[in-house]
Order: sequence, then structure tokens, then C-alpha cells
Amino acid sequence: MSAAPPVYLVTGAMGCIGAWALYHLARQGKRAVSFDLSENRSRLDLLLEREEQEEAITFVRGDLTDPAQVLNAIQTHAVTHIIHLAALQVPFCRANPALGAQVNVTGTVNVFEGARQAGLKHLMYASSVAVYGPPPPGRAGEVARDLAFEPMTLYGVYKVANEGTARVYWADHGISSTAIRPYTVYGVGRDQGMTSDPTKAMLAAAAGKPYHIGFNGPSQFHFASDVARLCILAAERPLDGARVFNLGGKPTTCAEVIDLIRAECPGAEITYRDAPLPFPAGFDGSALAAAFPDLPETPLVEGVRQTIQSFRALLSVGKINA
Repeated sequence: MSAAPPVYLVTGAMGCIGAWALYHLARQGKRAVSFDLSENRSRLDLLLEREEQEEAITFVRGDLTDPAQVLNAIQTHAVTHIIHLAALQVPFCRANPALGAQVNVTGTVNVFEGARQAGLKHLMYASSVAVYGPPPPGRAGEVARDLAFEPMTLYGVYKVANEGTARVYWADHGISSTAIRPYTVYGVGRDQGMTSDPTKAMLAAAAGKPYHIGFNGPSQFHFASDVARLCILAAERPLDGARVFNLGGKPTTCAEVIDLIRAECPGAEITYRDAPLPFPAGFDGSALAAAFPDLPETPLVEGVRQTIQSFRALLSVGKINA
């Protein structure tokens, strides 16, 4: 008797990385369950036609803060893999701290507990470089390694709590987890959050409009498509313990990204505020590369080019507005 095919639960599936995860799962011929309180498919619609969505994806409107709904989604759809991406971003946590904690912290507990009750022994979840604080004195511009957690936002505090939850579920229940800490994610669908400005600048340039980026950097840039593919790999390949990885990459300023945008859109009117993000310039990604030697990594110049080309195509058919 053949084993049942794998089923992937993607929480926060209507977000940027979630939409890309659904896209890649569909293109890989894998069954996905979208779990999100929002029913707005606008980001996913930029990546997949509705017919493709309906063929490969089961859409569940679910509240992450309700443990019964989380468990029901896992059990009803015979979920075998979990990609937990749901979270409220920095501005939303600042505006409503209690809701931010309910979604980001309690919601993550509910995912781990749902996995435990359903008998799953591994899951993938998203953390963030927001667990760190500003670079130590004298180390500005360096790639930071093993820094202490000093989050400067509630969002970062909540992510620290989630990493602690993962360690406890490994120690108490033997549920392994793999988390990744993205920095500046860019690409189609990245339209909100603290570091979404470079992507918004790419869209504006594709539309022939000016844009002002609210920071400069440097920071590490991660192509949303690559991050989503990594999330799938991390869900499929259990590692012992509660593992957390920084993504690595060359620290790059927004000024340098603007040069890449202008290479695709000569004369693009993109400016920036010369202010750094409240994090170190970058983080060592060697541990991640060792754990996932087939790590998807699109060079920044190519990622910017693909993003602008995609925006041009979407603008031309009226699927997106700048």
C-alpha cells in the first residue's frame, strides 16, 4: 500500500513569502493548504492564475489565535509538513501590541501544540533578524556573528519568544524545528513591513514613477522566491533540535540597489533617506549553507532584474498598480 501524498500547511499564506511558498508547492506538484484569516489573494494572484490555485491549493480561512482551528486544519487535511509564516509585521505590532502578541506568540504556540497533538515531529517557522539590536560599538558594517538578543521592537521581542517556544517543544516533546531569520526580503508581493521600500521602489521604477526609500542600510537582501523555496526545504528535512539560521549574503546599501534598478530602468527617480536600520549590517550564513548545500540563492542583480520585469508584465495587464 503506497503512502499518502504529502500535504503542506502554510500559515500566513496570503503574505508575500506565503504566496511564494504556495506558488512553488503548486509548481512542484505538491498539495498545499493555505491557512490565513485573510481571504485576500491579491499577492498570490500576481504569481498564479486562479485555475492553477484551485487545482493545487485548499484554502482555509483560519484564526491562528484559536488553537482548535489550527488543530482542525492539521487533522482534517492530513497535513504532513508545516510552514509557519503567519505574523503581524513591525508597524502592526507597534500599533496594537496585544494583538501582535496574540498572533505572533500565542499563534506560534498553537502551531507547535497542533503539531504535537496531531503526531507531527517537525515543522518550519519564520523568525527574523529583528531578534537582534543595533551593532555593537566599533562593529558597524561588519557581518555579525552570535550576537546577544537585544530586540528594539515588539516584533523582535515576539520572535525571541518563538525561538524559546521551539526549544521547549524539542526538549519536552521531541518536536524538531527549523527557523530562518530573513533580513530585507524583496520581490513581487513584498508590499508591507519595515523593509518593503526597496521592492516598492522597483515597482515605481517599472511604472515610471518616483519613489523615496526610507532607509539606506547596509543590509542583506533576500529574493522572496528563494526564501519560499528554502522554507519548503526546511519543512521537508528535519534536523535534530530547535535549529535557527541566519540567511547570510553580502551586505548591500539601498544606494547600491538603486544603481541596479537604474540599470533596468535608466533615469529612474529613486531617492533614499541616509539612515541605517537598527540592526547589524549582516549575519554569517555559513551554518545554513552547510545544512542546506542546495540553498537557492539568486544573485541580487538577477533578482532585481526579474522583479522589475515581472512588475512591468503585471502593470501591462492591469494586475497591479504603482
